[in-house]
Amino acid sequence: WNWDVMCSPAEAVINNDKLYKFTYSTDVFIDRVKGLPEDSAGYRISSGVDVNLVWRNPNNDDDQLIKIMIKDVKIENVNERPAAKNIFKGKHSENIIGKEYLSALQRPVVLQWTRGKVKNFYSYKNEPAVIQNLKRGLASLFQIQLHSGAAREVDVSGKCNVTYHARENQVTKIKALGTCEIEKTGFTSHNELLDVSTKVTSATIYVLEDSFIKSVRAEENHVLSLNFRQTTNAKVVSKQKLELKSTEAGPRVIAGKQVASVINTLDSNYIAVPLVAEPVKNECKNCQSISEHWQAIRKQLEPENLAKAEATRSFLSFIQNLREATKEEILQILRSERNEVLPQLVDAVTSAQTPASLEAMLEFLDFKNGSSSVLQERFLYACGFASHPNELLLKSLINKLQGQIGNSEIRETVTIIIGALVKKLCDKGGCKLPAVVRAKKLILGGLDRAKKEDDVKMYLLAMKNALLPEAIPLLLKYAESGEGPISNIAATALQRYTTSFITSEVKETMNRIYHQNHKIYEKILRTTAAAIIFSNNPSYMEVKNLLLSIGELPLEMNKYMLSLVQDILHFEMPASKMIRKVLKDMVVHNYDRFSKTGSSSAYSGYVTRGPDASSTYSLDILYSGSGILRSSNMNILLFNKNAQLHASQVVIEAQGLESIIAASADEGEENLESFAGMSAILLDVQLRPVTFFQGYGDLMSKMFSATGDPVNVVKGLILLTDYSQVIQLQSGLKASTEFQGGLAIDISGGMEFSLWYRESKTSVKNRGAMVVVGNIFVDSFFVKAGMETSFETEATLNFISTVQFSEYPFLVCMQMDKIESPFRQYVTKYESLPSGKRYTSRKGKVKLLAGSEYPLHQENSNMCRKVFSTQSDSSDSWF
Repeated sequence: WNWDVMCSPAEAVINNDKLYKFTYSTDVFIDRVKGLPEDSAGYRISSGVDVNLVWRNPNNDDDQLIKIMIKDVKIENVNERPAAKNIFKGKHSENIIGKEYLSALQRPVVLQWTRGKVKNFYSYKNEPAVIQNLKRGLASLFQIQLHSGAAREVDVSGKCNVTYHARENQVTKIKALGTCEIEKTGFTSHNELLDVSTKVTSATIYVLEDSFIKSVRAEENHVLSLNFRQTTNAKVVSKQKLELKSTEAGPRVIAGKQVASVINTLDSNYIAVPLVAEPVKNECKNCQSISEHWQAIRKQLEPENLAKAEATRSFLSFIQNLREATKEEILQILRSERNEVLPQLVDAVTSAQTPASLEAMLEFLDFKNGSSSVLQERFLYACGFASHPNELLLKSLINKLQGQIGNSEIRETVTIIIGALVKKLCDKGGCKLPAVVRAKKLILGGLDRAKKEDDVKMYLLAMKNALLPEAIPLLLKYAESGEGPISNIAATALQRYTTSFITSEVKETMNRIYHQNHKIYEKILRTTAAAIIFSNNPSYMEVKNLLLSIGELPLEMNKYMLSLVQDILHFEMPASKMIRKVLKDMVVHNYDRFSKTGSSSAYSGYVTRGPDASSTYSLDILYSGSGILRSSNMNILLFNKNAQLHASQVVIEAQGLESIIAASADEGEENLESFAGMSAILLDVQLRPVTFFQGYGDLMSKMFSATGDPVNVVKGLILLTDYSQVIQLQSGLKASTEFQGGLAIDISGGMEFSLWYRESKTSVKNRGAMVVVGNIFVDSFFVKAGMETSFETEATLNFISTVQFSEYPFLVCMQMDKIESPFRQYVTKYESLPSGKRYTSRKGKVKLLAGSEYPLHQENSNMCRKVFSTQSDSSDSWF
């Protein structure tokens, strides 16, 4: 029989009794996106490959068994390197790979090859996964179709969509790697802005001769970039090349009708195994134990070092090690540690987010004990900031809440953080998970049943985090009919919803509150209502009525509303178009209305503007008519074209302080209890508010014992970016990709009064150190190549507001400045062998980012000059 004549030229075929001798190589390159190929880290595995026909189905010419055997394996550099930098120099393959692995790699595999597709892959049981995957990578090159068209195809990458383009003796295959179904491990960050983007391409070009493969060239590219800073990036390039060098007489085909009997004749140890790659567990070689690692870094995590980049870098590296630790190992460290570094250790253990770390924390912390609240609060905040929370974490906190908690503030924090976890799990499609359903009932039902004011506030704060659509009617009820702080929490919760949830009913309620249709409201609540209307597609009449109210409001509220409108216009916010339209009406736009004096203000500006992400700040200050601060609200937002993050908000509120300077309270605020406190949002999570003083007696004792020292609002280590994925390369190798970003943060604030100089001062200090580390490596167990790319910075942002209320209009000076800060970036590329032989290339850049004072409006600059001139006059005078 002449098989060449009988076989259809439209399908790939292999001739009888011939041995096809190929050369094969697979290369892997790891570098930055714009790196030069010759500077990459990586390696090449090259070999000879013998292919021959074993059996052809007597009833179907296109159904064949072919044997593939790898031989003469070499491991070498992917780039030319001088001898001193070549870790493979003078090393035989057996020394590098090991006798057992090399022997396994050179054992042949058999493919059932039907119409150019690999129908079955036969290999040996219990071969090392990494070796089996390399064989799968080679076998996958035999998945081919000689006519153009799309297909769903299985190979080492999984089940993928592929498109073939055939012309003459060449076929191009494009694989859509994003469609590949394969078992995935790892996680991504909750917020898209803090996450990593990937771009992938894969193309294979076949050159054919007599309907069989003459050469194959395959290349795939994986590009990973940090969303908020795309210059922190990496690429992994994998190449395969198979070339026919010669053909010679080969073994004769085996006669037989059934595949199974032929396979058994060949070798009874052969079994059919999936062509899709199997998981490979990376084993840490020569790794520090968890206790050794902790001892090496604990000094960096002492409180005085927390605002340094080294603290954040140590925190990130320790999390990696904690993820491999057992519950017992973690508990041993927690129980042996002293107080000053325990809070930072709690941050790290909780941020590891493994079942073992969660179990260790729940066993270590005694929530019935009210005296260890610092550690409990650090644990709870780390849960709230979790980069990829799961149902188990939420369930654990619900169980704690329904158990005994010794400290009322911790009970409040648990409830608030449950709200934050509900939001994160719902965002990832987990709204119907049993624990989420249970948590929603707990928050909504708790608010419905709450009788005490503190309980109502607690559940409202949880809703401010959860942002459940079904909570909106309850929030409207409390905003409109609640008292003081309760109304305000409900309104600020509504302010956090996106525009799609701000219905006409919400806006009608906000209009009633602002215009006081049914009762008198506090200024803070009215200005929040106005902000909600302006931020959510206001109608012509809504804007007109808001603008017409200016001039009819209490003095400082007039000034604040005027400043808010000017800020919307200056910053080109969405409402600016409608405001400009309304201002064409001269009844609205008249001199009397727009010339109101006062000291309250609203101002927004850019902190940074970049191609990948930008950040803005806003500073809103509202005073009472007597010159005492009512509210100071400072926000920092991060955003790009796809996502945004409320990075921080620090609100300082005060009320009922007029009596200390014998002044009159504003309308609707005559009976307010003396109070000052601070509330913060950090990374989209509302934290438990802090009270400076409550009640006149508390105020007087604090004033006479005040040191002027700031009150800490939040301090700790936070895991920002947390990305870990394994990329299955079509060569059979796997690339591990990890990006971790951490933040060491210290936010404090304070209020000082001087009755003698009739002056008050409010300050907010934000100190932080940020580090992002990306580690990308390909580890085949016998050789590892990779790259670490990182950047770090330390920053301080101060906000000080000074008010002199000895006369009206009183003098107000606001200062917001950023201290000069270092910015460092490093790239390390490496190749290593298990023997310890290693090549490393390290490059770095360091620069100082100039400090700056952020511009506020011109009126503020003029007032600061007056404040500082009066301060210098009074400093020399006799009392």
